[in-house]
Amino acid sequence: MPALSETRFLLTNDDGIDAAGLRALADSIAGAAGALTVAPADQRSGVGHATTTDRQFQVSRRSENEVVVDALPADCVRVALHDFRERIDWVLAGINAGGNLGVDIYYSGTVAAAREAAIHGLPAIAVSYYHDRLLTPEDWRRASAWLRPILADILARPAPPGVFWNVNLPCPPEASPPPPPVIECRVDTSPLQLAYRSANGGYAYSGRYRQRARSEGSDVDVCFGGGISLSRLELP
Repeated sequence: MPALSETRFLLTNDDGIDAAGLRALADSIAGAAGALTVAPADQRSGVGHATTTDRQFQVSRRSENEVVVDALPADCVRVALHDFRERIDWVLAGINAGGNLGVDIYYSGTVAAAREAAIHGLPAIAVSYYHDRLLTPEDWRRASAWLRPILADILARPAPPGVFWNVNLPCPPEASPPPPPVIECRVDTSPLQLAYRSANGGYAYSGRYRQRARSEGSDVDVCFGGGISLSRLELP
């Protein structure tokens, strides 16, 4: 399999093209053969695998290697493959500001971008950074450093059609901890809390992410326990 220095990447996300996590993702592949960024104009989190087929949307170039799409994460991958397919070997989505664990994979625009790549026959990785603001502030430099060897490991593996990866980085309380262990694990299928509060005639979701159900050895359990969860996903 190609090394990082021989690989051309498409970078995208659901937090928007100016997100700190997207810059950290770019830092994690420094020295790659090529990097093209095609990302949403602004925040498009939690949209799942929605695509835009019922209206025109704007696509503009910031530079030769940076394209802004006024649409959804899966749209970004579709546009990139339409216009730049010959420049792309792998698709990387993230680094998402927040975890995409367990059943989040169905709601996440980040994971949807990786899944869209897999649908079109390209290997892909979705990367997210679980963050508990009560523990420590985000450290994107650390996230990028932790991610780089993980990417090198995944790139060295076979990449059969229809397979993509979901990586979740943890949020340890220490400012400068050693790199956490990378643990390959299954996706937790426990449902999210059905918790809402009623106010002014409406409902607002009140579930606590940290208090979600988790099963032993699953991605939720691994990441909440301080490890880096690595899950292999396949198209149905």
